[in-house]
Amino acid sequence: METAIDNFGIAAALEQLGIQEINNGTSTGNNSFASGALLESYSPVDGQLIAKVKMSTPDDYQKAITAAQEAFKTFRTMPAPQRGEIVRQFGEKLRENKEALGKLVSYEMGKSLQEGYGEVQEMIDICDFAVGLSRQLYGLTMHSERPGHRMYEQYHPLGIVGIISAFNFPVAVWAWNTALAWICGDVCIWKPSEKTPLCGIACQNIIAQVLKENKLPEGICCLVNGNHEIGHLIASDTRIPLISATGSTRMGKIVAQTVAARLGKSLLELGGNNAIIVTPDADIKMTVIGAVFGAVGTAGQRCTSTRRLIIHESMYDQVKEAIVSAYGQLRIGNPLDQNNHVGPLIDTDAVRMYSEAIEKIKAQGGKLLVEGGVLSGEGYESGCYVKPAIAEASNELEIVQHETFAPILYLLKYSGGVENAIDQQNGVAQGLSSAIMTNNLREAERFLSAEGSDCGIANVNIGTSGAEIGGAFGGEKETGGGRESGSDAWKVYMRRQTNTINYTTKLPLAQGIKFDL
Repeated sequence: METAIDNFGIAAALEQLGIQEINNGTSTGNNSFASGALLESYSPVDGQLIAKVKMSTPDDYQKAITAAQEAFKTFRTMPAPQRGEIVRQFGEKLRENKEALGKLVSYEMGKSLQEGYGEVQEMIDICDFAVGLSRQLYGLTMHSERPGHRMYEQYHPLGIVGIISAFNFPVAVWAWNTALAWICGDVCIWKPSEKTPLCGIACQNIIAQVLKENKLPEGICCLVNGNHEIGHLIASDTRIPLISATGSTRMGKIVAQTVAARLGKSLLELGGNNAIIVTPDADIKMTVIGAVFGAVGTAGQRCTSTRRLIIHESMYDQVKEAIVSAYGQLRIGNPLDQNNHVGPLIDTDAVRMYSEAIEKIKAQGGKLLVEGGVLSGEGYESGCYVKPAIAEASNELEIVQHETFAPILYLLKYSGGVENAIDQQNGVAQGLSSAIMTNNLREAERFLSAEGSDCGIANVNIGTSGAEIGGAFGGEKETGGGRESGSDAWKVYMRRQTNTINYTTKLPLAQGIKFDL
C-alpha cells in the first residue's frame, strides 16, 4: 500500500495487526462474520482510502449470534479466575501491539498519536483491572428470619452482551465492556463504528489469537461490521439481554426505546456538554492547560470535551486573554506528527456540522474571539481540518445548549457566589463531566455536594476530559445514566440472584404465615 504517510509506519502497523490484502476488499478479520457489500475506510489525516471492509449481512449476523450462544454454554462454566487469565493474556497481546494499534487509531480516526497510544493503554489498564476483579465478584450473605435457614446473593453471567461503539474511541470503549463482560462469563458481539472498521478488525485479530491459543470457542467475541441496520438487529434481538451503546443522545434514545420495548437492559454513554467553572481563587495556569486540552484534544470529539468555560466576572478578562493567547500557539496538522496539537475531524460531515455551528453562533448573538474556519492547502487535502474556535456567549443560546462535536469553546460569565456558576453548569440537558478550578475548600466542597454538579463526573482542579480506569465512568440526564469501567460497574454485566437454603426438616414460611396440611 502506498500512502502519503508511509514514513510514519502505517503500512507496517497494518501488517502487524493482520490487516492485509486491503486493496481488493477482503479485509474482514478473525471471528468476524462478513460477506456483504464493501465499506470503505478513508483516513481523515490525508483523505486516502485505507481499506475496503466487507460488511455483515443479516444472515452473517444470525451466524454470529449462533456462534455466541454456543460459546456461552462453555464460557459460563469456566471459573472466573480462569476467565481472568484469558483477559490477562489479551492485555499482554495489547502491550506487544500498542505501537501498531495506536498508530492505526490515530490514522483511521484522526486523534493525535499520543492519544492513540493512550487509548491502547486504557485497554491494557482495563485488562489489568479485570484480572484482579475476576477474584472479587462478591455477593452478600445475610441472616434469615427463619431458623435453620441461610440467605445469600450471588451473580451469574447474563449471556450475550451487544456492544455498539463510536468512532471517537474506536478501541478503548469496546475494551471497557468486553474485559468486564468476559470475566463475568459473558460473550460479546461487537458492532464498531462504520467510520473506524479497521480498528475493530485489528482488535478482533488480537483476541482471536488468544482464544485460539487457549482452544476456546471463537464465539466468545464476534465482530459484525455494518451500518445502523446491523445496530438495529443487535438492539432489537431478544437473545441479547444487555446492549451497551456509545454515541450521540439521538442514537441513544433510539437504542433505549428499542431495548426497553423488549424489556432488555441497556448501558448508555451518550452526549456531553461539559463545563469548567473558574472561580476567583483559581490557578490561572492550571485553568488554561485543563481548558485548552479539554476543548481541542481529539479535535473536540470527546464526549468529555470541554464545551463551556464559566468564569467569574472579576477575572473574566484575565482568563479570556490567557485562553485566546494559548489558542494562538496551537499547531494544527497531521496527528501522527507529534509536533502538532490538533488533528482533523473524522470526516467532511463533521466539518459541515462544525461550520453550521459557527454560523449559528453569529446568528444567535455570540461573539467569536477566535475565528474558526476550514483549513485547505498543503497538508489539509482531506478537507477535515478546522480551526479551534472560541466564542463569548450566554448559556441560554440554543447553540450552547446543544453538543457540537467539534473544537468550539464557549466563554460564559457569572457573578456572585459559586452557586450561580453551578446553576449555569447544570442548566443544560446533558450531565456527563464537570470541573471547578479553585483553591477555596468551601467552593470545592459545595461543587461536589448534593446541591452541586449534577454530572456523573465532577473534578476539582483538573479538566473535564480524561478518566482513570478505577472509577466508574458515565453521566446523568441525556448522557444516559450508564456506568462503565471501574468501581462496581461489573454488576451491570451480570444477573443478580437471591438464594435461601433450608437445612432443617421443617418448612416454616416467611412473615410467620401458617399453612398447615
